[in-house]
Amino acid sequence: MMKIYNTNYNSFIKYITGFISKALFGPWKVRSIGLISLLVGYYLASILTTYFLVLFTQRSLVVIPLVILVEISVRLRRALLNNQKESYLLILDNIRIGITYAVVLEAFKLGS
Repeated sequence: MMKIYNTNYNSFIKYITGFISKALFGPWKVRSIGLISLLVGYYLASILTTYFLVLFTQRSLVVIPLVILVEISVRLRRALLNNQKESYLLILDNIRIGITYAVVLEAFKLGS
């Protein structure tokens, strides 16, 4: 029988399977908070892109505030990681994913 070693790849696989199983089979509270925060991130980014497009009229300047928003969420995640607040981490991660999805979708819509 082969022994399974704790390599970086095995740790990554355990993390991914734990994340997916929590997202799909976890309690309804965690799943609903995750979905709502994902949609809030998408909604926030779509509103900001249209607002900044009207304000700046240059597409390249629209991305800068959204990148700053994502970087702020990364800094907040690091601060919350030390405090072990798992629900806040889930909310911040899903907001960031929603923002990234909205930016990529907007780039495809604009053709750039």
